[in-house]
Amino acid sequence: MALILLPIFLPLLVGLSFWSRPLLSGTWQRSPAWFTWSAVLLLLGTGITYLLGSLAGASLDPEEACHQAGQTYDHAYLDAHFEEHTRWFPLHNKCHAGYDLVPAWVNPALVALPVLALLCLAYAVRLVVIQRRTKKKGTS
Repeated sequence: MALILLPIFLPLLVGLSFWSRPLLSGTWQRSPAWFTWSAVLLLLGTGITYLLGSLAGASLDPEEACHQAGQTYDHAYLDAHFEEHTRWFPLHNKCHAGYDLVPAWVNPALVALPVLALLCLAYAVRLVVIQRRTKKKGTS
């Protein structure tokens, strides 16, 4: 099992060490690359969150998934609200009107993570513009 997880966690740990080094040294505030990599990590987190949410309660038999969660399966409710299960966003996998197999944190995270990534990219662009203006003033 360790041999399977090693190729996954080793690059993750190396990437995390490169990402955290500017944090520890205090240079992250002036580094466009740090904000760009933060945006990439946030988008990766968005993809993982979407995958977790879409696979929540994933089973060949949705009724069985609901029973495993300790909930009843309401056929009439699901037939009346079939479009909720086929949408890309917000993610839902309801057993009945009062219980969703998709965790409550998934849909807010699917909004917040890309917004934070966009803010990181915008700040990285701002830093690049500021650095170029400063460099031009210094050379003239």
